[in-house]
Amino acid sequence: MKYEPHSYQQYATKYIEDNSVCAVLLDMGLGKTSITLTAINNLLFDYFDVHKILVIAPLRVARDTWSAEIKKWEHLKNLKYSIAVGTEQERLSALKAQADIYIINRENVQWLIESSGIPFDFEMVVVDELSSFKNYQSKRFKALMKARPKIKRIVGLTGTPSSNGLMDLFAEFKLLDMGARLGRFIGQYRNTYFTPDKRNGQIVFSYKPLPNAEDAIYKQISDISISMKSTDYLKMPELISSEYKVQLSLKEQKAYDNLKSELLLNLPNGEITAANAAALSGKLCQMANGAIYSDDKNTIEIHNRKLDALEDIIESANGKPLLVAYWFKHDLARIEKRLHELHISFAKLDSSDSIRRWNNGELPVALIHPASAGHGLNLQNGGSTIVWFGLTWSLELYQQTNARLWRQGQSAKTVVIQHILTSGTIDEQIMKALQTKNKTQSALIDAVKANL
Repeated sequence: MKYEPHSYQQYATKYIEDNSVCAVLLDMGLGKTSITLTAINNLLFDYFDVHKILVIAPLRVARDTWSAEIKKWEHLKNLKYSIAVGTEQERLSALKAQADIYIINRENVQWLIESSGIPFDFEMVVVDELSSFKNYQSKRFKALMKARPKIKRIVGLTGTPSSNGLMDLFAEFKLLDMGARLGRFIGQYRNTYFTPDKRNGQIVFSYKPLPNAEDAIYKQISDISISMKSTDYLKMPELISSEYKVQLSLKEQKAYDNLKSELLLNLPNGEITAANAAALSGKLCQMANGAIYSDDKNTIEIHNRKLDALEDIIESANGKPLLVAYWFKHDLARIEKRLHELHISFAKLDSSDSIRRWNNGELPVALIHPASAGHGLNLQNGGSTIVWFGLTWSLELYQQTNARLWRQGQSAKTVVIQHILTSGTIDEQIMKALQTKNKTQSALIDAVKANL
């Protein structure tokens, strides 16, 4: 295809070319990949500024998205790429191949730098989903920081830089500028912009931003960052969010309330215990969805309310493709069982072939897990309705998963996000937290502790 970039895409491409360190904070659907590849193409063949580039991305994005974009656009036809995913032997072979761009999944960054034996001689590094390096204590972050002084150019791409609050920005920008703007140490960053929030004596559990901290932080990073919202630059489809409420029976509601209040529930098939608020949250989410893991890892079914609701939604869709987001393994197993019983064709979106089938309109139902397929996949050709069978506390994963359909290239005039919620359960509190963009884990703890 002939690449005819929007003016904002031209601006973002030039920004990458003009700045050796930059954060490109583009909303989902604005074409981060094509913008970056165009800049890489120009830096390689017009300016001769770089010769070897490393792209770090989530697994499926590394495997599918970057290569698909290179093949898609005519002006990128001279770019040679090599995808270093799979077994160690496959990765080594890909890294030794002749190419301009080497694409690796983020889980193998530490292996590449510390164990592969391949010299780290990449002049330019692109971190697709910079937010996956928000933990300064993670092995991938520490490994990449070791190699950072060797990198001549670095680009961080994300649509959600601080999905869990401003604390996330420390590691992300340290990776980019080695601590020049927000400080080299987390303690320094905390003391400058935050104050202790929840604590027990000397032990601090969480921090809250000081007044005007957000503006001060953004001012510090503004010279290397550009941020754009899709609604400002694109005629996006109308986004419709709706809720499908299901009701537990008195017996089921009593079992749910007992677990919440006593942290212990005796069931005929096993005993469930919840040691703390975070673990209890997971148990309550499971119960809201209809099944729960016992202490011996067996699945105990509680109710089929959400499965019945999903069946109703599929029937009312009348053949219109549905993307169904699930969270727990037993959610997936129970959904698959129900779809088999209904003789409805479906696939789990976990391979290149299943993604191709969805985008070709061959699947009336596709199942997606937000944590494994939330970032970067282009699924807008396959449908315009997503159904959340089970919710996630992560605002980032929630927004990214919705953006698989609500994005540039979506041909439908409306995108529908349907949430199946169980009344009187934690579902309602998670939905409220997502709607109010509550970005902290404290919302999870507070929701579970309520009424205890």
